[in-house]
Amino acid sequence: MEINPAVTNGLGQLKWISLKSATDKSSSANETERSGASASQFATMLQSLSSNSSNSGDTSFLTSLPDASSVSSLLWQQIGGTAESNDSVISGEITGTKSTSYDDLIQMASVKYGVPVDLIKAVIDTESSFNPNVVSSAGAKGLMQLMDGTARGLGVSNSFDPAQNIDGGVRYLSYQLKRFDGQEKMALAAYNAGPGRVNKLGVSNDQELLEKLTLLPKETQSYLSKIERARAQYAV
Repeated sequence: MEINPAVTNGLGQLKWISLKSATDKSSSANETERSGASASQFATMLQSLSSNSSNSGDTSFLTSLPDASSVSSLLWQQIGGTAESNDSVISGEITGTKSTSYDDLIQMASVKYGVPVDLIKAVIDTESSFNPNVVSSAGAKGLMQLMDGTARGLGVSNSFDPAQNIDGGVRYLSYQLKRFDGQEKMALAAYNAGPGRVNKLGVSNDQELLEKLTLLPKETQSYLSKIERARAQYAV
């Protein structure tokens, strides 16, 4: 996810706030979370509007959506593609990965959306270090760091629920993989910095992206390197 450099330390790492009791929010807070547009309505709005603006990188349409203040705060919240699950694997699967506490949920999301298990684990590791209760200084929550507006659009009512968060985060990542024809580095850059920024580079594959990598935010450049290192650790 895109991160404001002002809230990172000198090493480029996120400052985290642990919310140990996040899952015990009051019912009134839960009702507030659900008071926005329904997941299907929100996703439909995003799908329709983003199809008219993705080529130009224009994100002004986000201001008309529910919770626009949070949706427009980070470019990565533009959801591309359709609101349906993938019917095929986007990238090659591997036969096994280093185990984690969330293997069952990760495997389910991998099969459902066609995203390789080791890539999912690498993203979770990089985003949240497998802590389901962390919140970034920008307000991104949980394992794959979902903002509230995007979470609602993905059908996630509780970002601190690992099952919902992983499913929603992998679903969003699958949208970016489909948007960029399976080019993983382009999809990851879009997950972090926003598809609009990737589109503005005028690149069509990962190699071209790497050639223009310096045009992306330094945080995104570092993000791609971190994902690559983490993925090597989880692949077996």
